[in-house]
Amino acid sequence: MSSSTLSRRTTGSAFKTALDPAQRPSLRSRRDALGGWGFATPFLAFFLVFLVWPVLYGFYMSLTGKSLTGANDHLIGFANYSEAFADDGMWRSLGNTLYFTVISTVPLVLVALAMAALLNIGLPAQWLWRLSYFAPYLLASTVVSLFFTWMYNPQLGLINDFLSKIGLPKVAWLNDPNVAMWAIVIATLWWTVGFNFLLYLAAMQNIPAQHYEAASLDGAGAWRQFFSITLPQLAPTTVMIVLLQILASLKIFDQIYQMTSGGPGGSTRPVVQYVFETGFTGYRLGYSAAISYIFFGLIVVVSIIQFVITRRRSA
Repeated sequence: MSSSTLSRRTTGSAFKTALDPAQRPSLRSRRDALGGWGFATPFLAFFLVFLVWPVLYGFYMSLTGKSLTGANDHLIGFANYSEAFADDGMWRSLGNTLYFTVISTVPLVLVALAMAALLNIGLPAQWLWRLSYFAPYLLASTVVSLFFTWMYNPQLGLINDFLSKIGLPKVAWLNDPNVAMWAIVIATLWWTVGFNFLLYLAAMQNIPAQHYEAASLDGAGAWRQFFSITLPQLAPTTVMIVLLQILASLKIFDQIYQMTSGGPGGSTRPVVQYVFETGFTGYRLGYSAAISYIFFGLIVVVSIIQFVITRRRSA
């Protein structure tokens, strides 16, 4: 075979391979890839502009002396962080936040569990009970705060009026440092317990009925079935609710700011409000950014714990 013939056959084979649809990327796959990027691009743009960039710029701001007055905007390193760790006001507000988280998480879990258990036993007009339990969760924080501010009014409030009728002394609910945080917890419980209630109710209704039938045949009563079947089956839901509630309580701000403004005497001021006041009342944006990143680190630690516990439960 001559070299020219071999060359023509090789060239022809390569040309056929190049034209073979099975040997080259299809036009449809390229269009699908371009379409996917087209759908993802708006989300990526918003993600970068409204999340990634603010996080990076906020950390940079925490390393400066930036102020609303425009003075001292240059880098000062970790001086803001050193000052924050020695700031009694920050530690007190952080302590208030942790205190609210502890005393609110327990009732928000237990009351939601009790509400779901009562409804799961088959009360009549279940749609009405579900609506009444969940409806407060749909209200705005401003509405809830205004409602409970009037309820807690020392002179005209419904709660103190009831206490006086049964012979008990009136309570300065939002003006007593020993009572104010508990008053806010009660308002938060009434407002948000409906969400946890729905999670528990859905989990209870997914427990197979065969478990209860077998327990009944063995002579187990209602309480025995609840503690031996219902609670163990609800363990993953309980872990999820507790961790979600902790994260939500750590970010408390709205109802406290609207009901007490952090008072009396700073006894209810959360760390988020302290960040707000430091930045926009004290004009120290750089210092408030440093406090917010310390608090952000605390939330990250809680989130990591949540991830580890959830992963172990799944395993």
